[in-house]
Amino acid sequence: MNKGKILLGLVISLIAIGIIISASLLNKSHLDISAENAQIVISSNKLFEDFQNDETEANTKYLEQIIQVKGTIVDINIDKNKGVIALTSDDELGNVLCHLDSTETHKISLLHKGQSINIKGVCTGFLMDVILVKSVIIN
Repeated sequence: MNKGKILLGLVISLIAIGIIISASLLNKSHLDISAENAQIVISSNKLFEDFQNDETEANTKYLEQIIQVKGTIVDINIDKNKGVIALTSDDELGNVLCHLDSTETHKISLLHKGQSINIKGVCTGFLMDVILVKSVIIN
């Protein structure tokens, strides 16, 4: 009977810890990329090249970092009411895709292909293209 009380106490403790962790994650404030400094400033060509040459090392260096990327726009789209800007790389098969923060999508109408631009966002990795999310247009 003593083992049962200990087990019950342990289960209740684990549930309480789970609830506390979940609540803290849900209440975590939204990261405002425009107010944050970029940890890395790099060209779209170099960023793509680093991922293409050694994805593991690039993940270590860039993943979940706020990166400011300078590049030339090759494509502009709106996907699920959010803007996506593709920046050039030296590889014909891949680009740097910048998924704009919802507050930035209205700026797409001011952009055009071939334009040089600076964009800041959080790098989430490499899936044929390098992906930046929560991106904001710097210029």
